[in-house]
Amino acid sequence: MSKICKISGKKANNGYQISHSHIRTKKKQNVNLHNKRIWSHESKKWIKVKISTKIIKSLHKIKI
Repeated sequence: MSKICKISGKKANNGYQISHSHIRTKKKQNVNLHNKRIWSHESKKWIKVKISTKIIKSLHKIKI
């Protein structure tokens, strides 16, 4: 499974981890993904989707 949010399209962020002695090693920051069931008005059924927690918070605000 890919680590990409299905709604927002967010994916992993590449960067460096810098130690106290300033040695840089590559690291990857993955998106905080969760499996969530969402009601689809078009197909009239529940759909399982991998979405980020930021999108889950915004879905609760919309109150569809």
